[in-house]
Amino acid sequence: MSLYLCIYAGDREVDGVEVGPYANFNALRTAAVGVSAPNAANASYPTLLEHSDCDGEWSPDACVHLHQELASLVTALKNQPPTGFPSEWQQEMARSVGLEPRNAFECFIDVDGEFLLDRLQHLVDTAVRLQLPILFQ
Repeated sequence: MSLYLCIYAGDREVDGVEVGPYANFNALRTAAVGVSAPNAANASYPTLLEHSDCDGEWSPDACVHLHQELASLVTALKNQPPTGFPSEWQQEMARSVGLEPRNAFECFIDVDGEFLLDRLQHLVDTAVRLQLPILFQ
C-alpha cells in the first residue's frame, strides 16, 4: 500500500504528493529521528513524527508547525552524507532521472522522482495558505 498526502477543497483535489509505500515514509521519519537532538527523539519534529501515517489529517494549524519542522529537517539532512535510497523502486527512479545523491536530503524522493521534502513543504505551504487540511490516504 502507498501513502498519498493530499488537499481537497470540497470535492476538488487541490494538490497531492504520492509518497510511495508506507515504509518509505517511515524511512523519512527514521532519518528525522536520527538528526534530532540526542535523548529527545520526537522533540525536534513532533508534528511529523507523532501523527499516524495511515489515517487522519494535518490541520492547517498543525501545518504551520510542520512547515517549521520540515525547514529544519531539510537543513539537517542537507548537512548529512547520503544514506542510500530506502527502497529499490527509488534506486531505479533515481537512475532513470540521473540522480546521484550528494546528501541525505536527496535520498528521499517521491514516486515522480522529485525530492520528497520539497514536495511536502510545498503541500504544507498550500495547506496553510488555503487554510485546508492535508489528508492521509
